[in-house]
Amino acid sequence: MLPQLFDPMERPLLDNDGGLIEPLVMVDLDSQATLAPPPADRLRVGVSTREPGAVNSQMAVALDVTLVPQDGVIGAQVVGCADPWADAELLHSAAKANPQAALVLAQVLRATRLDVSAALDLESFAYSTLLSGTEFARWLALRGPRPLPPPAPEPPVLVHRAGERLLITLNRPERRNAYGRDVRDALVEALQLVSLDSTIARVVLDGAGPSFCAGGDLDEFGATPDLTTAHLVRTRAGAGRLLYQLADRTEVHVHGTCVGAGIELPAFAGTVIARPGTVFRLPEVGMGLIPGAGGTVSIARRIGRWRTLFLALTGRPLDVTTAFDWGLIDAIE
Repeated sequence: MLPQLFDPMERPLLDNDGGLIEPLVMVDLDSQATLAPPPADRLRVGVSTREPGAVNSQMAVALDVTLVPQDGVIGAQVVGCADPWADAELLHSAAKANPQAALVLAQVLRATRLDVSAALDLESFAYSTLLSGTEFARWLALRGPRPLPPPAPEPPVLVHRAGERLLITLNRPERRNAYGRDVRDALVEALQLVSLDSTIARVVLDGAGPSFCAGGDLDEFGATPDLTTAHLVRTRAGAGRLLYQLADRTEVHVHGTCVGAGIELPAFAGTVIARPGTVFRLPEVGMGLIPGAGGTVSIARRIGRWRTLFLALTGRPLDVTTAFDWGLIDAIE
């Protein structure tokens, strides 16, 4: 079934119970290229089967993402697809499965012109809102109860100083360096050291084991004491702000499967270097959430809000070559 096409006589967004009637609408740019974009109440996706250069650039900027054929020069506002309408169906299905998270994601990404500090606060406010929503509750119920992760058997982050260079290594390989409390706090402590020591000229951040970081520790999801505390910890005790502040001194080396925070945090750094075969993924919308480690800010500033939305809404893996072409990473070595 094809997604709903934009109709100027659009139905209300909400039903009588406050449920989303249709979170996403399509704009067929092959036949409606001269129309103004739909109202911003819904997530708006443009689709064209023509060459990317034939797409109205102002329309593409106004929409949340535009899908086009792979051939041709592609800008940050569009995503090249082997079959644009098939990927439109994928986006529509993802939005219908978690409509609240999908629409909130689009709303947050539209505000990427905010300065970084304000944008991180906005992301966190939205994330906390979704933590209390029915979609995340459904994901938690399907996951089932889990015990909290065991304490780290070794220091969760290793720090080694060599002259003016500081090497920071995420060190929970048995959990694929999941960004849980232990790793987060130890990483923040190391970055705070850098911010206080101007003699550290270069910081290199990497990860031990098969992956740089597998994202947030799923065993800790749903364990927050309250949403306000969660917001303050996420924004004031997380690593994103520090990595942004230290970007001109920081490079991150990533490898393996980098999920969620495993690419959201590196994207703040001045330089991101990936090994061949590295794969990136943003799965949060499928959990009823949005990226919460700064990804709506860091990734959007590297590849644009449009491609960020596509990655987060589909949850599709991004290969290292495309990540380099888009600017998500700076080198493959």
